[in-house]
Amino acid sequence: MSPPRRALIAITSAQASLFAPNGHTTGVFISEALHPYNVLKAAGFDVDIASEKGTWTEDWLSLQPGFLSEDERKQYDDTASEFRKEMDRGRKAGDLDGEQYGVFFASAGHAALIDYPHAKDLKAIAAKVWANGGVVSAVCHGPAIFPGINDADGNPIIKGRKITGFTTQAEHDMKIMDALRSWGEPLVDEHAKALGAEYVRADGVWDDFHVVDGRVVTGMNPQSAKSTTEAVVKVFEGL
Repeated sequence: MSPPRRALIAITSAQASLFAPNGHTTGVFISEALHPYNVLKAAGFDVDIASEKGTWTEDWLSLQPGFLSEDERKQYDDTASEFRKEMDRGRKAGDLDGEQYGVFFASAGHAALIDYPHAKDLKAIAAKVWANGGVVSAVCHGPAIFPGINDADGNPIIKGRKITGFTTQAEHDMKIMDALRSWGEPLVDEHAKALGAEYVRADGVWDDFHVVDGRVVTGMNPQSAKSTTEAVVKVFEGL
């Protein structure tokens, strides 16, 4: 029996001050939820959006020029758009049934480093999707969700696999490493190493780059959210 043609896009409930010296807020990187939403809907999926706590905050950087097209910005700003209505429903992962989903996609934003490692209800849904033969995906800082998402033998689902995600080089380039370290949480490549995965990346930190390894699909940065989701759909169609 094929997994359900229904996807859950995870969004972070965390927020923090970042991007000094102005102290702008990091939260949900909007394009990393919007691009997957549009790709999945166009491919005929039902799509839900949920966080661990049922709350979210927009990421300041994600709304700066270059990350959303003019039409995408209108789609986000329009509180009557289907995407925005789904975001604003405030779904909590703990209220959802993981059996209903064939795809789990973890969007991010730097704030995901804070709550994803401890997001037990989101992880439970991802683990159920995996157990039922579905696709588990993450983009940018989304791989922070992987600790605790295990297979039937209790091993991390990314153990022995290749994954990608936001580069530590980019964190240095953005001059935010000190702030990130103050959170006391690992970075993406550190999570990969701890879970027995091989972290890979493109040469350029902002290149569109994703990795497919079986039913695990990961993307490197916001620029990769669309292509990563297109790869998710391709893998799903081949199940």
